[in-house]
Amino acid sequence: MSEATAPKIPVTVLTGYLGAGKTTLLNRILSENHGKKYAVIVNEFGEIGIDNDLIIGADEEVFEMNNGCICCTVRGDLVRIMEGLMKRKGKFDAIIVETTGLADPAPVAQTFFVDEDVQKNARLDAVVTVADAKWLSDRLKDAPEAKNQIAFADVIVLNKTDLVTKGELAEVEARIRAINPYAKLHRTERCSVALADVLDRGAFDLDRILDIEPDFLNAEDHDHDHHHHGHDNHHDHDHDHGHGLKHYHDEDMQSLSLKTDKPLDPNVFMPWLQNLVQVEGGKILRSKGILAFHDDDDRYVFQGVHMMLEGNHQRKWKDGEPRESRLVFIGRELPQDLIRQGFESCIVS
Repeated sequence: MSEATAPKIPVTVLTGYLGAGKTTLLNRILSENHGKKYAVIVNEFGEIGIDNDLIIGADEEVFEMNNGCICCTVRGDLVRIMEGLMKRKGKFDAIIVETTGLADPAPVAQTFFVDEDVQKNARLDAVVTVADAKWLSDRLKDAPEAKNQIAFADVIVLNKTDLVTKGELAEVEARIRAINPYAKLHRTERCSVALADVLDRGAFDLDRILDIEPDFLNAEDHDHDHHHHGHDNHHDHDHDHGHGLKHYHDEDMQSLSLKTDKPLDPNVFMPWLQNLVQVEGGKILRSKGILAFHDDDDRYVFQGVHMMLEGNHQRKWKDGEPRESRLVFIGRELPQDLIRQGFESCIVS
């Protein structure tokens, strides 16, 4: 297989607030009898790193970035380590990047968009966030990083569920869903989760979107009601919809999903999307979509982090497969009406 056609190495970004259980999950991954080799990149906040001393698995190579917060130094460090790894392709099957608990996942994810060599050789497979069932609700109120980590997640491992009551667990799940209705959520104790649920998810290729949340595009509660209500504070408020379940509407973080079964005009859509993320990218944490273009037999898939986008034709539409476009945006104070109107202007009538 030539260099040009060699499959890209999958990269899992493992994030979560301090003490949620990231190192526990990483150790579980590395000690399972899966027959695969992982290169692990860890980041410890502070001059002296200790995380790599806690990580077991003698066969794995651990690369450490410990010169400060990953938000500030990640690009150079991560690109340098990735470039070193790419010279040894074939020695490992996948890469895991564990961020410090204080990190915003955005700069990590963006590295896979901005550096050409990294993009050519590796693909961001999924952002996996470990959340602490006992303390997450508190952290969502006082730690913006915790909220960002939930918003960015493709997979959420809701850990320490044995430390809370059923009611508390339902409450924390409702808070998570107010921020990110689309991530696949697993309840765990001591991060006991099947590896197939966190690794090689293909979560960024959006083929999994219906696996992640089978009916999310039909759920009225999820997407169209998350408008910013103009309050001065940014605390959650909840509504009882009369059927016993609380639905939290996060004033700060929102999600928006769009769908059409009519083809899109690529000559209108692509400039619109590029302009949208350039102008509003600071508010858009994550975007992704599967697109059906006019006179195009291939599905187009894109993903974005803030102002950075990548996309390509993924595969042919299958016989009988509905040719529809589905988009998801997650961010802060999204200009929802503006996005909807812009999207509708791209539909071929």
